[in-house]
Order: sequence, then C-alpha cells, then structure tokens
Amino acid sequence: MGNKNGVRAYRRSFGYWFRQLLALPGAAFDYAVGKWAAMSASHAMMEEAIPLQLSASAVAKLKYAWSKQITFPSPAMAEGWHERDLALIARIRDETAVYNRNNVTRTEAYRSVYFRTPELHWALLAHIVSRNGGWNMTDLQGEWLPLLLNAEQREAVFRFLEKANALIFQDAYPQLLLYEWSRREGRSLFHLLPAFGVSAFMAPVWKQFWRDRDAVPLTIALIVNEQHYIEQRVVQHPYFREKVLHTLFFGLQSLLQLNGVIVPYGTGQARGEGASVLKLSGLILEQFENLPERIEFGKRLYAMLFGIPRVYDGARCFAGAVKHTGSRVDYAPYMFSRVRQQLPHSVYKERLLGGRLKLGAEPLYSPELGAAWNDQPLEDPEPGDWFKSVNQVWPYFQKLPLPHSFEITNEYGLMLNKIELAVLAMQRGK
Repeated sequence: MGNKNGVRAYRRSFGYWFRQLLALPGAAFDYAVGKWAAMSASHAMMEEAIPLQLSASAVAKLKYAWSKQITFPSPAMAEGWHERDLALIARIRDETAVYNRNNVTRTEAYRSVYFRTPELHWALLAHIVSRNGGWNMTDLQGEWLPLLLNAEQREAVFRFLEKANALIFQDAYPQLLLYEWSRREGRSLFHLLPAFGVSAFMAPVWKQFWRDRDAVPLTIALIVNEQHYIEQRVVQHPYFREKVLHTLFFGLQSLLQLNGVIVPYGTGQARGEGASVLKLSGLILEQFENLPERIEFGKRLYAMLFGIPRVYDGARCFAGAVKHTGSRVDYAPYMFSRVRQQLPHSVYKERLLGGRLKLGAEPLYSPELGAAWNDQPLEDPEPGDWFKSVNQVWPYFQKLPLPHSFEITNEYGLMLNKIELAVLAMQRGK
C-alpha cells in the first residue's frame, strides 16, 4: 500500500513539474506542434503502408494442429536421433551459449541471423527490441537513473532485464539456427526442437513455415511463445515482483515512458541547428505485467516495422550500419556521450530545452554495456511447457492491426524532459 501511495504522491509532485515544463516560454506551443507533426507524419507513412496479411487458412491449419494437444517427449526420452542429429544439437547448444553472454552478443546474433535469412522477420524484430533492452540496462548506470534509484534497486532492475533477455534468447536462438540448418541441408530438422526444451506450441508452426514460408504466423507465434516463456520464469517470479514490478520506480514507468521501444528510421535536421538527428518511430507499453498486453504490443510493433516501408527501410539500414554497444550514442551522438563529463556525485544541472540539449550544455552520459555491467552467469531455466490448450493462443491470431500513431521523435524529446524534471524534483526535495 505504501508503494501505491508513494506513486500517487510522486505523480502529484511530477504533475507540478510537468506543468512547469509546459509553462516554459514556447514549450507548450512546441509540444502541441510536435504532437501534430507526429500525427501528420504517422498518417503520411500510413498512406504508404503495405499491411501484413495474416492468412486465415494458415491459422486454421495451426488451430487444428494445436487442438490435437501435441506434446513433446522429454529430450532424454526422445528416440530416433542419429549421431548426426546429436552432433548438430551439441553444436547449436554451444553456439547459443557463446552468443548468450550478454545483451550485446545476443543483439548481434539476432542481427546476423536476419541478414542471412531475411524471411525470418522475428530476428529483426528481436534485434530492435534487444537494442532497446541494452539501452535500458545502461541507463541504470547512466546520467539520470543513479540519481533516482540506489545501487540495490538498479541491480534488481538490471537482473530483471538481463534474465528476460537471456531466457528469450536461450529459447528462440536454437529455433532460428534449426531453420538455418534445415535450409542448408534441404530437409526439415524440426523434430529436434525437443532437445532445446522448446514448447510443443512451436512444432506445427515451424513445420508449416518450412512448407509455406509465410513469415507472418511464424512471427506472431514466436511473440506469443517468448512472452509466455518468461511469464512464470521472470514476470511472476516472487523476487522480481517484490524487487522490481511492485516498486515505486516501476510504478512510474508509464508516467516517464521508460517502457517504450524506439525504432530509429531516418535522419533529418534539428530545427535551427546543423546537427543531423535520427527520426524515431516506436510504441509505449503501458502495463508490462499484463501478458496479453505484452503480446499485442509485440504484434503492433511487428506490424509497424514490416508494414510501414519508411520505418522498415530506415530500421534495416540502421541495424546494418550501426554496431550495437548498449550506449544511446549509437543512435543519438549529438545528445549522449560514452564518457562521463562530470563527477558521478555532482549536483545535476538542467541541460535540456524542448527535448534537446541547450546550447553549450554537456551531453548526457550513456555508457557502453561493458562499462556498465559485468557479464552474468546463466542459470538453467525452470523446466516445463507453458502450452496447455489452443484457447491460450487462438485469440492472438485473429488480427494484426497497424498502430494509428507511431512517429515518436517529439514524444521522445518530451520523455527526456520528463526524466530530467524528475531528477531535478528529486534533488530539490532532499
């Protein structure tokens, strides 16, 4: 109850600072103009959209397969695996372990898979989401969050992000490699999925994709699978519920818009400046604890990334050209710096105006992942298959809507202003 009261109190306090933000000369006007520009840009890009098509017949076939409640034998009980199969299983496990070292190696692994096999849409989606996960991790040791959270709190949030990131990779990456090996050998190898603990839910999906090469139902299925996979292992885990999800900080996530996924998609000119700035698309997830909302969020993100040509082209170019380091310098070098400009414990002074650095202001500190966190040992995931019946998954295959508004360059600037104001309010309240 104390946390909820704290959130409400902080919201009242933050409401004051937000009103102060809009009271700045020209800020309210700039905000309104920015919102209108974002909606206009989203509308213009929507007119060029090529919406992804979810085949009713493909979904019907999957529904039939799922309704038979196919279950896998345990890896130890599986029969019919030849020496060649066992060698491939060992090779995929070794490669997965190598790339599951940290967020940077995972993100690169997803990127490499997508550029080798672009029919695997989920690999690019996972790459973009994993980039955001890395930026969220380094933010915990960056300019602002150490002023809002103590070391123990930041450690808990990092462990939460890291475990979800690592578990999803551990489950999904072997599936992607099995497809690549199937393509290389010219035969389906999806009978080996049980060796990696993959849910029975995915077997008919991969077999259908091998036949039809329809990326849409496969991508939705992977979104559904991975969010179910982390539901009990991370989201409902007692430690993370107490230390992260039920804390004051996590309660402020929606208010500060820290739980969004941004997708850099192009460059433009900052008004009145010569610096080149990235244009950003993306979405905000309101309730991370809600499993259906996480899945629908992933679907909307997928529909945007692959259904809006300008977003897809820009995101693909960014993924191919810019190496992921975990630092926000990767996409905004005019705003962030990998090197801290001030002493860690010095009093923070306001640097932003209208979501951009003031003239002469020092850039915000955003370290690379290796400078922020050490690699974490991986634990074996809890055994068990989340898939129990077709009713669990059928609703997610009814439609794949495009989001109405997704151009968030201006919203991103406002988010930065919100966090800075939160820091200033925290300092003035001490």
